[in-house]
Amino acid sequence: CRIPPPAAAPAKGMAVYLWHCDRDGQYSLYSDGLTDQNYLRGVQAADADGTVSFTSIFPACYSGRWPHIHFEVYDSLEVAVAGDNARLTSQIALPQDVCETVYAGADGYAQSTRNLAQISLDSDNVFGDGWDAELATVTGSIDTGYAVDITVGVAEKSANVQSDAPPQGGMGGGPAGGRPAGPPPGQ
Repeated sequence: CRIPPPAAAPAKGMAVYLWHCDRDGQYSLYSDGLTDQNYLRGVQAADADGTVSFTSIFPACYSGRWPHIHFEVYDSLEVAVAGDNARLTSQIALPQDVCETVYAGADGYAQSTRNLAQISLDSDNVFGDGWDAELATVTGSIDTGYAVDITVGVAEKSANVQSDAPPQGGMGGGPAGGRPAGPPPGQ
């Protein structure tokens, strides 16, 4: 993930908090029986090129949601760890062909195959209003692993407008011990 501000200069030092569900469509810190567990979540500061890199598993497709990865962008690692004042909260959509390949060929994704057949990006309650800027480029294979790449633009801090509404489809909250802001839609 590369994070350029509007002038397209790298966003060195900004931090990204990223999280997604497991192969069963469950979220650590949120789902029943997992509220005391913390996995498939991470936070890191962008390097000099404005890039962050996470290593994880491929997220499931759970009922009612297109396969996705949640993220929040913060001004710094310290602000991200505090879990307040995200500059951007959004989700990354994963391409259908890659999802179909993973769910059909990797162990543990049988339910995801069924769920994916019942949803589209257009019918998803988050991506349905437009997903072009949120669709990642994915390369690789089940055997070698996949690279999910996306460039995310972040508005100048002065242009940010705080909304009283919770992030759409979000299960926000700061990294590690932060507060989940509610369930992921469809759960």
